[in-house]
Amino acid sequence: MKIGLLMPLAVVGTLALPLAAQAQGTLRGAEEGAAAGGNAAGPLGAIVGGAVGAATGTVGGILGVDDRPRFREYVVRERRPSYRYNQDLRVGVVLPESGVTYYDVPPEYRAPPGYRYTVVNGRPVLIEARTRRVVEIVE
Repeated sequence: MKIGLLMPLAVVGTLALPLAAQAQGTLRGAEEGAAAGGNAAGPLGAIVGGAVGAATGTVGGILGVDDRPRFREYVVRERRPSYRYNQDLRVGVVLPESGVTYYDVPPEYRAPPGYRYTVVNGRPVLIEARTRRVVEIVE
């Protein structure tokens, strides 16, 4: 009976691994899901929790799902100037080196190292600091 459940879960877990390359949120989600599942139901729970956590982390992006609304409120309170971007703002856009001010993400939002934020067209965005590529638009 356990082998019958373990094999499909292992396959799901294996198929979820490529998602781990997508975003830091995936890795953090997988770790947290595996830990919670392991605590609740042992090794089988860790497998299921890791796969579900990875999917949830990917949906959540760089910031955790719970951190997004708080982070948005933080940015609004800070009243950072907004950079005017004349094209379609979307994930993957590379922002210019000059004319945009980039800010550190406060530690309480648990963003991985190498990410900063700015405000573009009135919307908070997370960027990869090295490339200035938009990785998440915080709605």
